Amino acid sequence: MTSAGLSRRRFLRNTSLAGLGAIGSGSFLAACATSANSGPVKQAAGAVTVQSNLSSPEAKKAIEALAQAFGAKGGATATVNTVASETFRTQLPSYLTAATPPDTYTWYPGSLLSGYARKGLLLDVGDVWQTMGDYSAAFRALSGDGAGHQVFIPTSYYWWGFFYRKSNFAKWGVQPPTNWSEFLALCETLKGKGIAPIGLGAGGNTPWTASAWFDYLNIRINGAPFHRELLAGKQRFDDPRVKKIFDPWRQALPYFDPNGTAIAFQDATTVLLQGRTGMVLTGTFFADAAPKDALDDLDFFQFPILDPAVPVAEEGPTDGFFASARTPHVAETKEWFKYVATAEAQELYIKNSSGTVLPTNPKAKDNGTPLVQKGRKLLTDAKEITQFFNRDSSDALQPTADAALIRFIQKPNELDSILSDWQTAAQKVWQS
Repeated sequence: MTSAGLSRRRFLRNTSLAGLGAIGSGSFLAACATSANSGPVKQAAGAVTVQSNLSSPEAKKAIEALAQAFGAKGGATATVNTVASETFRTQLPSYLTAATPPDTYTWYPGSLLSGYARKGLLLDVGDVWQTMGDYSAAFRALSGDGAGHQVFIPTSYYWWGFFYRKSNFAKWGVQPPTNWSEFLALCETLKGKGIAPIGLGAGGNTPWTASAWFDYLNIRINGAPFHRELLAGKQRFDDPRVKKIFDPWRQALPYFDPNGTAIAFQDATTVLLQGRTGMVLTGTFFADAAPKDALDDLDFFQFPILDPAVPVAEEGPTDGFFASARTPHVAETKEWFKYVATAEAQELYIKNSSGTVLPTNPKAKDNGTPLVQKGRKLLTDAKEITQFFNRDSSDALQPTADAALIRFIQKPNELDSILSDWQTAAQKVWQS
């Protein structure tokens, strides 16, 4: 159900825990099927096709269970086309403009979704929303196109934090920090033990992971409203307020894994689980790629507060579905959407996944583990919720962040020119 170079998760889309799709199981082979094909999907009479970028084992298994339960209801059926995350992201415009596009897609709300809606490419699902009961006003607002139409069905959301293995912290004799000074002291202790304190995984096709650091430092120092304005082009990346957030980041740089910009996020997850790094700033989506026996050993701590006067904001991305305006299966698609919006469906997904997502349906239960309850409280206590860099801005702006932030990590003394170049690149995106 949740979802993700996380795009925001371009990997997010890959290992996502938020975001639902449909995939057939063996017993429902006639109605549901899985393929790795990224091209046009053959429409089956009465079946809803779901273009899914969720490919981690746990998320895939959960979606199979969901689609099987949907088909067992005796109405419409669902068939899935599972696509690698990067392929999905780059081909999404082609999917939506094809003569025979897939019916539905796993995705997330944000400016890109609204852009597709403005072009008339998305199905209006306002009538589905009328059946969805007590969904919060926040989820309703996230699911709109800005012109009064609902074009998205949210199914899950999740949190970010510094994740670590409890057994490793116990073995190393360290505790989670409660402020920035303690965080740096923790890093120094781990480094002294020969452990790379901070994992990153910004190499390969997941350079977007560095944006988590930018997001959190900006919302901790300048606040969520300024952060949103910056990503909307109403502030400048070369603003002194933006430059200021790199001071604490520079303090943390000596503690980053030296291979942090060379290996992809999937590999950084493995390194963390193996105890070769101490912690990693990530969303809970990474747990869908972790072995089941490691889940009970995972914990997290909040990104440290840097200025107590700044209202606390947290990253709480939402995932779910939208549909093509050209679908020939409108009734079946809406039947699928009504199902995935139910507490029953969301609890089924959670049960069969790693269980580290939160359901959007207010009547649905999460898995109740201490980790999930802690994550829910983190978001509940926050004064503001942000989504993630490319969700609060756009997929088009994400590469500008990737280039700037990776360059900073590698060459922090070039910060002034980095920010100047970033502003120039971002300006081109905003003016396009």
